[in-house]
Amino acid sequence: MKTKIAGMAALALLGVGSAQAQSSVTIYGLIDATISTKNNADASGHRLTGISTAYFSGNRLGFKGNEDLGGGMSAIFKLEAEFVVGTGEMDTPGVLFNRDSWVGLADKNTFGQVTLGRQNTLARDFAQIYGDAYGSEALGYEEGGFTNNNNFKQMIFYAGSATGTRYDNGLVWKKVFNNGIVAGAGYQFGEVAGSLNSGSTKSLALGYNGSSYLVSGFYNEANVNNKVDATTEKHKSYSLGGSYFLNKLVRLNAGYFRYTAEQGALGKRTDNAWTVSTKLTPQGVMDYELGYQVMNASNAALNKAGDSTLNAYSDASGSTATSSGKKSTLYASMFYHLSKRTELYVAADYMKLTGDYRVGSANGFKNQTELAVGMRTRF
Repeated sequence: MKTKIAGMAALALLGVGSAQAQSSVTIYGLIDATISTKNNADASGHRLTGISTAYFSGNRLGFKGNEDLGGGMSAIFKLEAEFVVGTGEMDTPGVLFNRDSWVGLADKNTFGQVTLGRQNTLARDFAQIYGDAYGSEALGYEEGGFTNNNNFKQMIFYAGSATGTRYDNGLVWKKVFNNGIVAGAGYQFGEVAGSLNSGSTKSLALGYNGSSYLVSGFYNEANVNNKVDATTEKHKSYSLGGSYFLNKLVRLNAGYFRYTAEQGALGKRTDNAWTVSTKLTPQGVMDYELGYQVMNASNAALNKAGDSTLNAYSDASGSTATSSGKKSTLYASMFYHLSKRTELYVAADYMKLTGDYRVGSANGFKNQTELAVGMRTRF
């Protein structure tokens, strides 16, 4: 008996570190199935109706883990893949974890959280509280985003990077302080031999979680293409906005974005954009959203086909022409919650183009209307 006890004690002493560490891995997902209809879906103005890419949220399957390293520190990771619900195919062909693929360390009592890999841009996580009517109710360590596939999703690109709305090869620090202040810094490695800045993105962000309001802002800059001389094509943006909770029923959101881009021989692009929205959550199973946004672009490069104004932080090196104009979108939605995880929705938006602003999906027309019905469930 004594030998058995001594053996157990020796094993405990040898494995004391691993015995105290606790780890967990969570499998989760979201499925958003949408039936939508929109006009001006081709050059003849025909209507397109069918199962479209999810109107609100990218369908995803993910894995996230947390290991307690002791002393308040944890090792964390996240792997998240996106798929198309209508066909089951990858959202980005040939790329498995196109949404997230990162690892990091967290100690919320000291340095906060540091993550390395593919992940949301820092600016996106801070702007999502006011970018549309569907943002989170507080700034924190979790990633957030704007809506997925509709005529008001393009504003998210003002919070983008050299590789879109996510960092490839990104390093992000976030810290939520006890006094309500939230701060962050992000850097994207350009991976270009002989030039540290080419293809890189740098970002700083600051916010505050108040008792009845949220406010945040960011400064962002990127060398978008992967050429050694990319310093002549620098893109910059900054934004400020927030949310105010009038009461448990009404949330108001508003924000402003300023964006400039050096486009080589095409000259400088300047955008001013703003958004306002509200969310109504009366007691019961329904909630309602309404929003309006304006994107005003001056001397913005067009894509090679000439049918679309390039989104912010796009590489304009292959463009040969520019345009100026405004894109305005009004949108609304209504959700019926079957449970905490499952809901039905109806949504609609109306996009209007003025001046020479162009959107390829409008096929040369100056307006487009979308109507969608769908179902979302989480696990």
